Amino acid sequence: MTSCHLVIGAAGLLLAIGLVMVFSASAIEAALDDQPAWRPGVDQLVFAVLGLVALGVAVRLPAGLVRRWSPVALVVVTVLLVAVLVPGIGVEYNGSRAWISLGFTDFQPSELSKLVVALWGAHVLALRGRHLTVRTLLVPLLPVFVLMSGLLMLEPDFGAVVSLLLVVAGLLWAGGLPGRLWGIGTASVATLVWLMVGTSEYRLERVTSFLHPFDDPTDTGFQAVRGFYALANGGLWGVGLGNSAMKWNLLPEAESDYIFAIIGEELGFLGCLVVVTLYAVLAYAGFRIARRTADRFVSLASVAITVWLVGQAAMNMGYVVGVLPVTGVTLPLVSAGGTSLVLTLFIVGILIRFARSEPAAIEYARSRDRGRPARWLLPVPELAVDPVRQRRPRPEPDPARPAPRRPVGAHPLRRPAEDRGTARRVPPPAARRPDRDRRGLADRPGRSR
Repeated sequence: MTSCHLVIGAAGLLLAIGLVMVFSASAIEAALDDQPAWRPGVDQLVFAVLGLVALGVAVRLPAGLVRRWSPVALVVVTVLLVAVLVPGIGVEYNGSRAWISLGFTDFQPSELSKLVVALWGAHVLALRGRHLTVRTLLVPLLPVFVLMSGLLMLEPDFGAVVSLLLVVAGLLWAGGLPGRLWGIGTASVATLVWLMVGTSEYRLERVTSFLHPFDDPTDTGFQAVRGFYALANGGLWGVGLGNSAMKWNLLPEAESDYIFAIIGEELGFLGCLVVVTLYAVLAYAGFRIARRTADRFVSLASVAITVWLVGQAAMNMGYVVGVLPVTGVTLPLVSAGGTSLVLTLFIVGILIRFARSEPAAIEYARSRDRGRPARWLLPVPELAVDPVRQRRPRPEPDPARPAPRRPVGAHPLRRPAEDRGTARRVPPPAARRPDRDRRGLADRPGRSR
């Protein structure tokens, strides 16, 4: 049960740290906007409760059910990405039309698209077996990735495109893409990013502010410079929980994009080290599940989900400390955000389900007496490999053995008239000649009449 315990422990601690830091980072800004200081923290707590409900649902989902519905989910997500671009349906914030208003909150389809592509891609590759060619690896994934990326760039949401790229890269890595193609792919992606940055003034400003943030500290480099100040002010031990100076409306998006800077200021380098270690534990648990499972789909999906979560966390922490350009992605399980938090907890539930489907975990769980709450909250999977119902493919004809030629007009299920009486019939025992049977017994050595 090590994989299950590691996922629950690491994700639970990250969620607890995130709730505390969102309360701390958002209270001053809410008070300055004439709102109750506790309102953003309570909203995050409500979304965390909804996310825990989604986690409980994911733990009880069989892998076969997830596989059967993944193609339908891919179509639904594509429709949502198209609908969000329609004026009147999509809601625009900070120049990006990426949300759909649900009345009580805003839903972001791009967050759901990453999970759906991970599950659908794992399902498709698992159907094609372990010995995959380059064509069977790239053909189902790359067209879908290009379509999704095009829709995301129309919003525009460059951070979601990068996160989706991490999902596809995890699937290709787990599927066994040859090493020579990784260099070609990396060069192609770098060329595409260079073209995208060069054709957009907004993205070009982000790259230049990343390389030289102090050249324009009051405009393009404002957020990056204030993040550096927050980390420098925290030092080794931090200034204490709740004592951040940058959260007094000095650091934009302090509770979401730059919450890692507030962690560094209030909890210091040691607090940041704890967060990084928890993500490392989550990465180890995800790869451990992929290595120990007996289900090909679970192995592929675990790698894709782990690469996505840990890669997105690395991108967020990377641009806060100044080693990556600002992409606007959130810190999973820690940053404020309704859709991302609920979806991330649902993904954690899927990882817990995958961890409990390890053969050794199933055998251990069945050998112990478990109470009713434990059986209801963490059920034991029936099978280590949950099959998916699919139509059995027709066998391909062997070119070395040509099919028999049937006369024109003959019934496909009826034998021709001239061949009906030529079938070999075995005579019943009473019709056999007794003298032959006696001679056969007499001729055998060691037998008497």
